[in-house]
Amino acid sequence: MSTPYEITTLTRTDHPTPPAHTVRPPLAPAEIPPGVEVVTLPDGRRTLAYTQPPAPGGPAPAPAPAAPPSGVPAWAKTTALLAPTVGVGIGAGGFGLSYAAPGVLAMTDALWAAAALVATGCGGAALLLGRWRNRAPAQITQNITAHGFMSRANGSINHH
Repeated sequence: MSTPYEITTLTRTDHPTPPAHTVRPPLAPAEIPPGVEVVTLPDGRRTLAYTQPPAPGGPAPAPAPAAPPSGVPAWAKTTALLAPTVGVGIGAGGFGLSYAAPGVLAMTDALWAAAALVATGCGGAALLLGRWRNRAPAQITQNITAHGFMSRANGSINHH
């Protein structure tokens, strides 16, 4: 069987508490020498301590504690930040279209006129080519020959 042991801690009594007139005021942040930082001990006291810079390739220092959650989800914050940007973008697009509308209308009129010109030109070219091509009438020659009564007739037709 195991015997329970009581664990006690020894408090140091060889160093008495310094008198109040020897306690020095805390240093200002600008007075702290390099390599010394203000640290918080496990019992809650804050004191100055020498710190060593992390070795190259060694473990990175512990990240600072995150801010307490505010209860608002991250997607809601992102959406709230993006909403004015999207709104301004849509507004700028509408403003630009209002300035471009007269030019766009003029371009559509010009495109319709160009399309009508091309269609008329193609139709006219087809009509003129058809007339020039059939200007000379076709000459057809027909040769028919037959040898004797009730014989079979042979013939040929030539287009010139």
